[in-house]
Amino acid sequence: MKAAHVVAHRQIEMFEADEPEVEDFPNGSIKVKTHMTAICGSDSPRFVLKHPPEAYPMNIGISIHECIGTVVASSSNRFTPGDFVQARPTAGIGGLAEYYISNENVGVHLVDFDPRDEMLMSQPLGTVIWACRKLGNLINRDAVVVGQGPMGLLMTHMLSNLGARTAVAVDTVDFRLNAAKKMRATHVLNPNRDDVVAGVKEITQGRMADLVVEMVGHNQETVNLCLHLTKRLGTVLAFGVPDDDVYAFHYRDFFRKNVTLIGSVGPDSLNDYPLAMDMIAQRRIDVSPLITHHLPFTDVQKGFELFVDHRDEAIKVVLDYEQ
Repeated sequence: MKAAHVVAHRQIEMFEADEPEVEDFPNGSIKVKTHMTAICGSDSPRFVLKHPPEAYPMNIGISIHECIGTVVASSSNRFTPGDFVQARPTAGIGGLAEYYISNENVGVHLVDFDPRDEMLMSQPLGTVIWACRKLGNLINRDAVVVGQGPMGLLMTHMLSNLGARTAVAVDTVDFRLNAAKKMRATHVLNPNRDDVVAGVKEITQGRMADLVVEMVGHNQETVNLCLHLTKRLGTVLAFGVPDDDVYAFHYRDFFRKNVTLIGSVGPDSLNDYPLAMDMIAQRRIDVSPLITHHLPFTDVQKGFELFVDHRDEAIKVVLDYEQ
């Protein structure tokens, strides 16, 4: 089968690999023929960071995990060959391969809905739903979402759906802020030209935010910005993927303001993915502004460059596989 892996800093190569066999994995596993995948921000560190030479080549399929495809073999009672699924890779082979292994614990039957690329967005939306489960009542609350990549855009739309009075989108990239307006942001701020703290203070009439969501990750500055944007007794939700084990966190600000800090990673797959599919299929959330590019999966090098370098106004890059 065709597959890809990272072989050097910012370098991906296609190669021929053996197909995985479902019999080699625990009961409940499924073998999936890949139909469509998408690049996520959590995939980017393997590509964009410089790793020790001995770390290369990295694992088959990179870490691509936003995947839909057809079950071709199964040791699960829930899935049979021919089922069309949204299923996350689980067995060390990422989704950037013609076949991968998943498990019944993280796979769901795909809702019959076109276009399929919008249904693919149920995987990232499921992780946003998982995070929102932790937040309590948001009706008439002031919210800020720092970072308007694909996940931040989904979060902005969700907070609007959940009744936030203001949903302020913050990003340094203007085309993302334009997309945020389509995803129901009430206000947009660009730190390259706007004083974000002053802007949020003005928007909230001095209240500051009840909730600030950190969606950027891969740095230590934006979490502290979130603290500055949060009111006393407010909440910071840390969603962005960290690159460092220890952060230079403004602990005194956090402590004195009685801020609640919540971390969130991953979904409750069997509950959050089906709900995400229903929300998309019922048009309760419009994910179409996210999807900006389609490429053959063999052009994954170009796909990652578009995504991580913000080229050609790329937001979500979808990779298509021959069927």
